[in-house]
Amino acid sequence: MVTEAAETRENGKANGVREVDTICGFCGVGCGLTLKVENGLIQKVTGEKANPSSKGEACIKGREGWRHLYSDRRLTTPLIRKDGELVQASWDEALDLVASKMTDIKGEHGPGAFGLFSSSRSSNELNYLAGKFVRQVLGNSNIDSCNRA
Repeated sequence: MVTEAAETRENGKANGVREVDTICGFCGVGCGLTLKVENGLIQKVTGEKANPSSKGEACIKGREGWRHLYSDRRLTTPLIRKDGELVQASWDEALDLVASKMTDIKGEHGPGAFGLFSSSRSSNELNYLAGKFVRQVLGNSNIDSCNRA
């Protein structure tokens, strides 16, 4: 549910103040959160009262965990190491490097050299894909997650 208040549109983006109800992504409980958004930026997060899991409550991660989104220390571009220094790279360059290194490691040490730790913060579909990736691409079944917590 999105509640719009005093919304205007500029360059196709919603401005003004609005509240957006969503589900917290920090664990598998499914707590409801209400985000107060002003001019496209989150200003405050509170628990969503109608959510059956949390009934309006939210832990510190749910209420405050969004603040990293606007940190000036947040990486927004891939970095790769060249001549011992981290330098900005394109996504294609960074992903090609990772694929190349993984191929080298698998060739030298075998598929058992890899493992994957998945997350309860991911959807069922993403966890399913993680399992498929481990079995079909990496060639092993070394996967674990915090889903049982």
